[in-house]
Amino acid sequence: MNSRYLYLSIDIVSLLLPFLVSFLPKAPFYKKWKYLGIALLISVPFFCIWDSLFIHLGVWGFNPQYLCGIFIGNLPLEEILFFICIPYACVFTYFALNHLIEKDYLFPHQELISSALIILLLIAGIFHMDKLYTGVTFVVVSLFLAYLMLKIRPRYMGRFYFAFVVILLPFFLFNGVLTGWLLHTPVVWYNDKQILGFRLGTIPFEDFLYGMLLVLMNIAIMEWFEDRDYYRAKFGAKK
Repeated sequence: MNSRYLYLSIDIVSLLLPFLVSFLPKAPFYKKWKYLGIALLISVPFFCIWDSLFIHLGVWGFNPQYLCGIFIGNLPLEEILFFICIPYACVFTYFALNHLIEKDYLFPHQELISSALIILLLIAGIFHMDKLYTGVTFVVVSLFLAYLMLKIRPRYMGRFYFAFVVILLPFFLFNGVLTGWLLHTPVVWYNDKQILGFRLGTIPFEDFLYGMLLVLMNIAIMEWFEDRDYYRAKFGAKK
């Protein structure tokens, strides 16, 4: 395979299986596409702006050796597709696990987990604001979790945390390749002055929280719009 299509291939491979099994009659994920589409319309611009700004500031960048050469602004096409393909695969995993496992094992602990993350990430983020990727990611994740917990008060956070642990397995594979596993040079490089420097394999620790925010934002938006339509249909029909 031409190395120019490596990143594009990772996008396609990550999407392929979840897309194909989205049409299974017992768990028809395609029926959720309306809500996933709304979520992506909101999350993709958010992450593209963040990504573009960090490229401009030299926080991270991309090795042209692994890119097809199509850019929108300073964003390679593959990076934009990443914000579509990866959320699709992860939200599908969340949906499939909810279908397969009836009991929400982490529900009794979801507020404790969220509260601990909010406090720890906010303190760590403020302390490490001299490192842009670390500080910004930690604080944004903390504030988003706080908003969900205090304003939305979702009942699905236990299921999300459980799903995210499962999602970490393919995350190590795909993000590992992007950050240099099995390659002479990484697809995505990071400015060492803007990260903690702690890596799991080749993956900066910040990537795990960035990925968590990417997945959670899409799930939260999906769940909110789906609940809104459900209650409109339920109570609107009684009027």
